[in-house]
Amino acid sequence: MVQTVAQTHHARLFIDGAFVESSAGKRFVNINPATEEELGWVEEATKEDVDRAVQAARRALQGPWGRLSIPERIRLVRRIGDLILERREEFARLETLDTGKPYWAAYEHEIPRAAYNFHFFADYLHSVGTEAYQLDAGQLHYAIRRPVGVVGLITPWNLPMVLLTWKMAPALAMGNTVVVKPAELSPLSATLLAEVIQEAGIPDGVVNVVHGFGPNSAGAFLVEHPGVNAISFTGETTTGKTIMANASRNLKRLSFELGGKNPNIIFADADLDEAIDMTLRSSFHNQGEVCLCGSRIYVERPVYEEFLDRFVKRTKELVVGDPFDPKTFVGPLISREHLERVMGYVEIARNEGRILIGGKQPEGLTRGYYLEPTIVVDMPDTCRVMKEEVFGPVVTVSPFDTEEEVIARANDTEYGLSATVWTTNLKRAHRVAHQLEVGMVWINTWFLRDLRTPFGGMKQSGIGREGGMHSVEFYSELTNITVKL
Repeated sequence: MVQTVAQTHHARLFIDGAFVESSAGKRFVNINPATEEELGWVEEATKEDVDRAVQAARRALQGPWGRLSIPERIRLVRRIGDLILERREEFARLETLDTGKPYWAAYEHEIPRAAYNFHFFADYLHSVGTEAYQLDAGQLHYAIRRPVGVVGLITPWNLPMVLLTWKMAPALAMGNTVVVKPAELSPLSATLLAEVIQEAGIPDGVVNVVHGFGPNSAGAFLVEHPGVNAISFTGETTTGKTIMANASRNLKRLSFELGGKNPNIIFADADLDEAIDMTLRSSFHNQGEVCLCGSRIYVERPVYEEFLDRFVKRTKELVVGDPFDPKTFVGPLISREHLERVMGYVEIARNEGRILIGGKQPEGLTRGYYLEPTIVVDMPDTCRVMKEEVFGPVVTVSPFDTEEEVIARANDTEYGLSATVWTTNLKRAHRVAHQLEVGMVWINTWFLRDLRTPFGGMKQSGIGREGGMHSVEFYSELTNITVKL
C-alpha cells in the first residue's frame, strides 16, 4: 500500500531572511507522484518578488557576510552540512514525497551527499591559492580572488538536494550571495534548506528562494534580472538554450549541465557479473531520471545473448511500487505529463523495435505515475529513442562487432555528457575512453565521484565544468595586481 500524505507541506518564498507569500497571492499545487494526492501549495514568485530577492542578495554582499574572513565564512558553510545531517530523515522524506524516488536512496545516499557538498567545499577553500609571478627583483604580479556577486541557481527536479547543494556550497564558500529557483515539481527540500540556512547563522539576504516556473515566471525573471551576475543551471538542453539567449542581454556568466544520451559499452572480456549489477543501476536508478544514466547499452556480439538474457532476468526482479517500501527500487515518475512523454517514446520503440520487458504501467498500482523498467532491442540507430533523452526507465540494448564501430555509434549523438566502458583490457579501456566525445568516462564502474574532478559535458550537454577548482573558478573573479618594487 503506497504511503499517503499525513500532513500538508507548503512552500513559501524565502526572501531577506523571512518566509513570505507571493506579492500577488499566486499559488500552485504540489502533487505527490506516488499517490496523485496534493502535498500542499507553493507560493509563485512574481517579477517584484524576484527583484526583492535579488536586491536583498545585493545588500547582503555589502553587509556582515561580505566582511567575514574566509575562516569565519567556511565555518558557517560547514555548519550547514552538519545541520542537514541532523535533519536527515526529514530531508529524505520530503525528497521522496516530492519526487517519488525510493526513500532508502534519499536517506542512504542523497542527503549525506548534500551535506558532504558543504563539508567538502568548506574544507577545500583551506587549500585554494592564487598565482604570483616575479620575473626579476623589480616587479611582483599576484592575483586576488573575490566573489562574482549575486548568483542565480536554477535546479532540476530529479536530484533536488544533491544538485542544489552542489551549486550553493561553492557559491557561498567563495562569498557570493544566491537566489535559488528550485524546480516547480520539487520545491520542498529547498524550503527546508532555507530553515537550515537560518539556523546555521547565515546572515539575512545571503540565500533567497523563489518558487515558480520558467517562461514568464520566476525562472525567466531571475535570468533576465540585471542585478544577477551569474547563472548556474542544471536541466534540459532546450531550456538551457533559452536561458543562454536571455542571459546574453546582460553578459551573465553561465554554467550549464544539460541532458545526456549516454553510451554504456560492454566488451566481451568484461566481468559480466559486475557489468550487469552496475548496468541495472545505471539504467533504472531514480526511475532512469538521471542525466548520467547509461540509456544506450552496446554489447559486443560474442556475449550479447548471454548479457541480454541475464539482464532481462535481473530486471524482472526489480520491485516497482511504494517509494517508502525498503524493497522498492523503481518508484513513480515525477508527474503525469512526464509519464505521458516517456510513454510516447515507448510507443515509438514498440513500432520501430522490440520491447523485451516492460513498456506498461505495473498491475495493481491504480494511482501514481508508474512505469515498469523497459528494455528495447532491434532499434535502428536513427530512431528517436536512440537519439533523444527519454529520462525514464527505458533503455536500448544493441550488439556491436568492433571497437571502431562502437566508438562511432557512441559518438553519433548531439549529446556528450558521460559514458561507461566495461573491459578487463586496460589498454583498450584507455584507448576507447580517449576517443569518446563526452565530459566524463567511467571504466568498470558508474557514478563514482571525487568532488575535486571536473564534472560536466560537451556538445549539447553543457557549458563549463563543476567540481573542485572548476567550481571555485566559476564562483569567483580574479584581479591581478602588479607592484613595481
